[in-house]
Amino acid sequence: QVQLVESGGGSVQAGGSLRLSCAASGYTYNRNCMAWFRQAPGKEREGVARIYTGSGNTYYADSVKGRFTISQDKANNTVNLMMNSLKPDDTAIYFCAAKWPSTANCDSDLHEYNYWGQGTQVTVSS
Repeated sequence: QVQLVESGGGSVQAGGSLRLSCAASGYTYNRNCMAWFRQAPGKEREGVARIYTGSGNTYYADSVKGRFTISQDKANNTVNLMMNSLKPDDTAIYFCAAKWPSTANCDSDLHEYNYWGQGTQVTVSS
């Protein structure tokens, strides 16, 4: 049974930092796409960052480039999202997602991801 468990959300003031983690289990964590999405109240879920676990190639939404970093810890089947210079607009529920099996084409279409975590709240105050 595939499971994705997020941790690390919380509240922070604008300009602060938070680190999210996603622990994956129940499948062979190798050569698949992992991603972070977010959903703010009243808005659609949107892609934030993606990583192909085989090569480590990463992709970012324009809104977070230069501020967020997605990384992986293969030994622990974990994907992390380091969020710096946070803004109130970053306030949302953040979801970890896995596309498995997958090719190296890690697109941002949320419908391509077949496993999801429960989400973790990130709140940024001004």
